[in-house]
Amino acid sequence: MVVPLFNEERAIASFLNELALQQAIDFEVILSDGGSSDGTLAELSRLVPSLPFPVKVVTGSKGRGAQLNRGAAEARSGMLLFLHADSAFGDPLSFRKGVDALEQAGRTSPLPVAGHFPLTFAFPGSPPLPYRFYGEKAALDRPGCTHGDQGFLIPLPLFRELGPFDPELPLMEDNVLAERIRRQGRWILLSTPIATSPRRFLAEGLLPRQTLNAILMDLAAVGRLDLIDSLRETYRSQDRTGRLDLSPLLENLRMRIAGLPPAERRDLWRKTGRYVRLNAWQIPFFLDVVMKKAAGGKGGIFLSLHDRLVGRLLDNGVADLAASWLVRLWFRLVLRRCRR
Repeated sequence: MVVPLFNEERAIASFLNELALQQAIDFEVILSDGGSSDGTLAELSRLVPSLPFPVKVVTGSKGRGAQLNRGAAEARSGMLLFLHADSAFGDPLSFRKGVDALEQAGRTSPLPVAGHFPLTFAFPGSPPLPYRFYGEKAALDRPGCTHGDQGFLIPLPLFRELGPFDPELPLMEDNVLAERIRRQGRWILLSTPIATSPRRFLAEGLLPRQTLNAILMDLAAVGRLDLIDSLRETYRSQDRTGRLDLSPLLENLRMRIAGLPPAERRDLWRKTGRYVRLNAWQIPFFLDVVMKKAAGGKGGIFLSLHDRLVGRLLDNGVADLAASWLVRLWFRLVLRRCRR
C-alpha cells in the first residue's frame, strides 16, 4: 500500500488506525513523504511501533506523482493499493474482498484489470446533492470518472507495464494513469465503499474547486496540461488551503492560450469543444441522481436516453464547434467574475 503524505499531522493517526482494523489479509504500508514541515514525521515515529502491520517511510521532494512512484519502488507485494491519507473504510474486509475480486477478474478477463472502490464523502448523515453526484459518477466506467481518491488497486506487473505516474504533472497524475489503464485494460468497481474527506471542497469552496477541476480535466483530456504549469507553484497543500482564488491561474491560462500560434490555438479550442460535447452525458446523469435512479455504477432513464439518442445526434462537428464557443464564453465570464 502506497500513501503520499505532505503535512498530514492531524490526519495520519486516524488513517493508520483505520488501516489497523482490516482483517484476513497481510499488507505493508509505504508512506511517501514530500518534505512535511509540520509534525507528520514525529507523529509517525510515535505511532508506527504499535501498529499491527509493517510501515516504511520514504522521503523526497514534494509532488504526488513522484511520491507515489518512490513508494511503489519500495513495494514488495505483487499488488499495489494507492490511497490518500484522508481515506476510510467501513468494512474490515475491504482489502481482502478487493484483492479477491481483482484476482478473480484477472483470471477471466482477456485484458489486464485494475480496481477502484465506490466513493462516498464523509459527512454526518446523507451527503449533500453535489457530493452524491460525485460519488455516483465515480462508480461509472467512463473516461474521466476514475480518480485517486477512489483508491487504485493495481497488480504490480500492470503498474510496471503502464505506469509510472507522471512526476512532471502538478496535478491529475492519477487521472492520466487511470485513462492509460482504461485504454489498454479495464477497471472494475470493487464491492466495498471508500470514504474520503470533503475537507478541500469545504475549505476552498465547492464552485471554485469544481471550476478548477473542470479546467484541469479538459486540459488533461486534450493533452495540454503544460498550459497550467504555474499551478505547481501556486497550489496549496491540505493543511494550508483556504478559499480558492482562481484569478491568478485563469489569468495565466488566458495569457498562455493567447500566446499560442493561431493554428495551435484553434486546435486547442476545437479539441476542448469535442471534449465538452462528449461529456454532455453528465447533465442527464445528474438528473438521474436527483431522481435517485442512479446506483451501482449505472445511470437511469435520462442517461440511457442520452446514450441511445441525444448523444448520437450531437456526434458531429457542428456540435463540437457550438460547444467550443460556449466554453470560450464561459471562460470569459468566469474570468471576468474572478477579476471583481
